[in-house]
Amino acid sequence: MNKNRLEAFSDGVLAIIITIMVLEIKVPEGTAWSDLLKLMPVFISYVFSFVYIGIYWGNHHHLLHSVKQVSSGIILSNLNLLFWLSLIPFATGWMGENHFAPNTVAAYGTILLLSGFAFFILMKAVERNSHDIEALREAFAILDKKGIASTVGYFISIPLAYVSPIISAALYIIISIMWLIPDKNIEKALKGEK
Repeated sequence: MNKNRLEAFSDGVLAIIITIMVLEIKVPEGTAWSDLLKLMPVFISYVFSFVYIGIYWGNHHHLLHSVKQVSSGIILSNLNLLFWLSLIPFATGWMGENHFAPNTVAAYGTILLLSGFAFFILMKAVERNSHDIEALREAFAILDKKGIASTVGYFISIPLAYVSPIISAALYIIISIMWLIPDKNIEKALKGEK
């Protein structure tokens, strides 16, 4: 399979995920500004998820720069990642509609954890099929460290949702900030190769 087809398919799925999330935001019954306030938890959960999907899109793009040849392992790993990301609209809606209740925040964190693990699996599949240069191995090692920190954060935040959903949500924000700017070390390594 051509790498461009894999990227196009992934981009399309991520665009659909964002579209589904925004369509879940229901128009308020009234026209007063106070009617919009009732939607604030829904809107906040949408913003969380929009940022997360955007982060995955950017990091996915940077990760696929290093692919020499798309293998069946990359295709299956990519589908695994897209599966878990496709559950984010459900968790987003459930969390927003129920005003960040503990079960919903824990479920959201679980889906984020599984999405992160799926990204790690994809990263390892890409790493096996990428250019063999030292700078690229260093770039993947940096991503590994970020992945471990994220995993620890999610593991802490899931049970913490039953103590304080707000603190749990704050951990999700901290993790997203860590990933917000895609790591360009992969691109730098590949440019140094030429």
